[in-house]
Amino acid sequence: MPVSLGNDPFSELGWSRRALLQRTALGLGGLGLAGLLCDEQTAVASETSPLESKKSHFPGRAKRVIHFFLNGGPSHVDTFDPKPALEKYAGKTAGTNLTTERKTGAAFPSPFKFSNYGESGLPFSEIFSKTAQHADRIAVIRSMYAQVPNHEPSLMLMNCGDSVQPRPSVGAWTLYGLGTENRNLPGFVAMCPGGMPIKDAENWQSGFLPGVFQGTFVDSQHQQLEKLIENIRSPHASAVVQTRQLELLRRLNERHRSDRPDDRLDARIQSFELAFRMQMEAAEAFDLSREPEHIHKLYGEGVHARQTLIARRLLERGVRYVQLWHGAGQPWDNHTQIEENHRKLAGQLDQPIAALLTDLQQRGMLDDTLVICGGEFGRTPTVELDGGGKAQLGRDHNHYGFSVWMAGGGIKGGQAYGATDELGFQAAENRTSVHDLHATILHLLGFDHERLTFRYAGRDFRLTDVHGHVLREIVA
Repeated sequence: MPVSLGNDPFSELGWSRRALLQRTALGLGGLGLAGLLCDEQTAVASETSPLESKKSHFPGRAKRVIHFFLNGGPSHVDTFDPKPALEKYAGKTAGTNLTTERKTGAAFPSPFKFSNYGESGLPFSEIFSKTAQHADRIAVIRSMYAQVPNHEPSLMLMNCGDSVQPRPSVGAWTLYGLGTENRNLPGFVAMCPGGMPIKDAENWQSGFLPGVFQGTFVDSQHQQLEKLIENIRSPHASAVVQTRQLELLRRLNERHRSDRPDDRLDARIQSFELAFRMQMEAAEAFDLSREPEHIHKLYGEGVHARQTLIARRLLERGVRYVQLWHGAGQPWDNHTQIEENHRKLAGQLDQPIAALLTDLQQRGMLDDTLVICGGEFGRTPTVELDGGGKAQLGRDHNHYGFSVWMAGGGIKGGQAYGATDELGFQAAENRTSVHDLHATILHLLGFDHERLTFRYAGRDFRLTDVHGHVLREIVA
């Protein structure tokens, strides 16, 4: 039965607006983020939701994306870009005039063995030997470069296309372009065990795009659903009562916004509606007990195995973009003891990545799921020195050249695109900017990156700004 507002709903109920919002939000507040939004018709916006599923500019090879983000800057010369010359020049001063943030010394050979895999013979480090079993599906871009050697601006560049000003993230642009396929789940999810610093939330923001396109963050360290997603169930009200509460809240907000149009209010209203529906579907999507034992064995043990399996369940339920952050507690920022630290970090991720590729393939999802793996920059091929000039057995930041790989979703695997110089200091062949990477991602999703724009502050903005070229050599 609809709730009657009467002539004066506030006096009739005896509640102030603030008290009303507080009471009706119980069980939903933890999910009331601007990015948790629905694609169904609502009375607070136009008849068509901005999250309605849309057609791309042309048929895309990929319809969803999963991005493994190796936070801190993994070393390309220890993972996907072997440099035999480092053995030749070991202990000798490297011939380069490139400046580094910290003092570095002689050439530092990788402590890891590289081997060739698949029919393509694509080389991988031993620390990613399981992922390497999919070599013929993977294209490694070895000629990436960024703008600065600092984490925060490089993180923002890789995720949002600009290292200076906060802009919409790749996931937000994807959701803006394609819309969502599931009205009961967020279209863009970012997961990281243990959480991320507040400042890092800018990496899954919607920026100047409407708040409906912002990423929803999930702290994946928890196994219990109630801790994984706060307030997923209301201890205070039944579904029927919550439905009536939401109807009342919607009508009050409708009345409020009639004289005060505000996209932020629209986003908040829709977020409460999605939060309510998520109590039904999210419980099933995040419940890994529904997976058979052989799938659990495939992904392995640990929090990163769990979050990768959750990601697959979200993707098959229509979530457009899932970003899995790795290295929040112990980042890939290994200035010291790189052998020990990189081996440990890769050991947490190698099996889950390989399992995901296998799982997507056997479910017929890999062909239209784009898988991306990489960090914000690479590391120097020279050894980092401490204040006294002693080798730290680690590597400094290196934005001049690094590697990112992609698979599935229209990628022509079994190849290395571009190259760094003999030692691995800087991109030397087919130099690839972050804007080129973003243009290629959008192309695989069916978009001309120059035409996917949003009008803001008097100009048309795009993810790639005024740059970017599609890497057609890696597109199948």
